[in-house]
Amino acid sequence: MAGDRDDISIATLEHYEESAEQFWQGTRDHDVSQNIESLLDALEGDGPFSILDLGCGPGRDLMAFKACGQRPTGLDGSASFVRMAREHADVPVLHQNFLALELPAQTFDGVFANASLFHVPKAELPRVLGELRESLRPRGVLFSSNPRGKNEEGWNRGRFGAYHDFGAWSGFMTRAGFDPVRHYYRPDGVPREKQPWLASLWRRRDAT
Repeated sequence: MAGDRDDISIATLEHYEESAEQFWQGTRDHDVSQNIESLLDALEGDGPFSILDLGCGPGRDLMAFKACGQRPTGLDGSASFVRMAREHADVPVLHQNFLALELPAQTFDGVFANASLFHVPKAELPRVLGELRESLRPRGVLFSSNPRGKNEEGWNRGRFGAYHDFGAWSGFMTRAGFDPVRHYYRPDGVPREKQPWLASLWRRRDAT
């Protein structure tokens, strides 16, 4: 599996490296304020909050978190995205592969995984979610938004993706030590068949 895992990472990151500027131009104006506000609303306390933007890309959402007074840290596997995010947001950005995370324990109040965790193969997902859980402080929250599907995985236009329905995704999250907060589909205000994105929030479960 290690070889397959490395191949998946290399090919997917090469896809983003080759289209980094095009990706920035195509996504810089996307409105994900609903997702950002959902994470912030679920966090307990007054803040400012320490937020890990997992798969931060060129830094659009890092800038949004910083603008509203939070303390964001970015993380991306693409060297071009890391450079762009540092320039755009002027915040710390970690250059790490999703499948080889090295995160400090109990450091973040929230993890914002917007259109990123679907790149993790199902076989690797329990380990990756466990690592993200350990990076959260007690009662911390993980937000994810993934393109939904029928629990298939494979290659799509040069990128690897896993496409979960809510039942399957919920199973992964609860087994990794999270409790559900809420979930919804995007974009808002259209019929379900026109909502390709599954957004969900999960709170770190700790012994009581």
